[in-house]
Amino acid sequence: MTVSKNINNPVGQGGGQRKKQSRAERANNGPYRNLDRQGAADQKAELVRKMREKAAADAAEAARQAGDDSAQS
Repeated sequence: MTVSKNINNPVGQGGGQRKKQSRAERANNGPYRNLDRQGAADQKAELVRKMREKAAADAAEAARQAGDDSAQS
């Protein structure tokens, strides 16, 4: 049996051929990156929507409180 120079990679023990990778995949911009970015954008949009709803609810509550205070005076 032929022995590889690299002790961690002996020749003839499994492995097989490697998949051809595009330049973008070699730069860690594989096909899943776009899905990750889309998921992150969706999460951010959801968070912004919740924050806006909360801010609107707080503003309405403050306006209602101000209206009650002026009515009591």
